[in-house]
Amino acid sequence: MHTENLATAVLAGGCFWCTEAVFQRLTGVQSVISGYTGGTIKNPAYREITTGRTGHAEAIQITYDPSQISFTTLLEVFFATHDPTTLNQQGADKGTQYRSAIFYADAQQKATAEQFIAALTEAKVFEQPIVTEITELGAFYNAEDYHQNYYNQHSDQGYCQFVIQPKLSKLTHHFQEQLKTELKS
Repeated sequence: MHTENLATAVLAGGCFWCTEAVFQRLTGVQSVISGYTGGTIKNPAYREITTGRTGHAEAIQITYDPSQISFTTLLEVFFATHDPTTLNQQGADKGTQYRSAIFYADAQQKATAEQFIAALTEAKVFEQPIVTEITELGAFYNAEDYHQNYYNQHSDQGYCQFVIQPKLSKLTHHFQEQLKTELKS
């Protein structure tokens, strides 16, 4: 795989442990890094993010092969595996750091995201209005090492069982064709 053929997408859908676990399982996704973006300070730490005062969102940086998975498919999975209608909240996780957001890298990603949300809205896929923000990507800061690959290393923990596993079950049920070969049932 030549890196010049890869693209990057940055998405925030609540806790990055959840979104990381979902996107790691998709064919064409080369890597997923948990981190922080959209805030006002440089090199934020988790302890600062959790206050909600830095403006950063817990996000993931997805490196993917567009010949295997499209940005649109990434958006399909994104909107199917989190609630884009709750402002600054996913489940029990509350605060601006848990907001739903698409951080676009270029005009094409921005247009695709806007069109995708417009189509979901027109089709009335969600009962409540979509509050997912579409924001230009600024600096992305990798989260601390202990946040990386979290679900795969701690799948027996309560949060992983009760919050992340249902998202993975939904992914497996609705996106069977997009799963990496070793994960298909």
